[in-house]
Amino acid sequence: MKAFQPKRVLFEEEALQYPLGEKIVKYFESRDVEIRIIGSHNRVTGIPGNNPQQSYREAKQTLVVGVKRSLKLDPCKPSADFEFSLSTGCPGGCEYCYLQTHLGKKPYIRVYVNVDEILEKVRKTIDSRLPATTTFEAASTSDPLAVEHITGSLARAVAFFGRQSAGKLRVVTKFAYVEPLLHLDHQGRTKFRFSLNTEEIIRRFEHNTSSLEERIAAANQMAKAGYPLGFIIAPLFVYPGYRDGYEDLFSTLVHSLQPVPPGLTFELITHRFTQRAKNVILERFPGTGLDLDETKRRRKYGQYGLVKYMYDEADYTRLKEYIPALIRKYFPQASIEYFT
Repeated sequence: MKAFQPKRVLFEEEALQYPLGEKIVKYFESRDVEIRIIGSHNRVTGIPGNNPQQSYREAKQTLVVGVKRSLKLDPCKPSADFEFSLSTGCPGGCEYCYLQTHLGKKPYIRVYVNVDEILEKVRKTIDSRLPATTTFEAASTSDPLAVEHITGSLARAVAFFGRQSAGKLRVVTKFAYVEPLLHLDHQGRTKFRFSLNTEEIIRRFEHNTSSLEERIAAANQMAKAGYPLGFIIAPLFVYPGYRDGYEDLFSTLVHSLQPVPPGLTFELITHRFTQRAKNVILERFPGTGLDLDETKRRRKYGQYGLVKYMYDEADYTRLKEYIPALIRKYFPQASIEYFT
């Protein structure tokens, strides 16, 4: 799969005062890309589209370059202590993704140029919690690897954490563009997790992402470069043939990792959705094959009374028994960080 190249790039005027903003301008000046200056990355207009599907597709081909205003670090359980963002949004088009609703009417991709300020906030947070080790997730609202060839920001973060004796970084991705990260002095303080699913789920729902084969090959490269490695299997789906599909996934994975790295971990997340997510997904993907029938789901009440539709107890239990059993079968030395 080719690396992301947008149709249009919108620069917040203030972003051009930063070295990274200047670098990105130069990157696109030699390419056939529309370039515009805007007032604020939070007020983006002029993205074409006559219906929700077209508007969504065009937004996914739009890159906005801005200055991140709020440097507040939010908690990020169960993945890490806190999260921070080098970018927001993702060029991938996974139909089930929670960013469909998290980003609302702003599914375009944003990258932030004030990386030094973001990392300085991270450093102060690490220092304030000493002697404890503080972990940070860099991919809660984006897939930073998908735009790394444009920004180089993730490499800067990895090198930064390599110098932090009490800080650790966690990154998850569905992309395979790891070459810029292979020779960094990461000191084993950045853990890379690759999000995987069955071939059928990737083909049907994970549009514009790297293939399963490409992701596993990238995982091999990162393991050989000394990065701690993990896999997120998410979302876990119950569908006709799912048992064979997930067994094939783990069988392929164990035979493709050369060798299986020590300390390998898995994170397991079952499919769930909100009513708002369902409405957005049906608007953007009217022919979706996702199972969004809330009458077959159990309700789980989250923060602020938000209702999530989870698999019923029978299907949830089947997944909770079957998927960890496959991991024990194919990866007996690996650990499962959580199942949710």
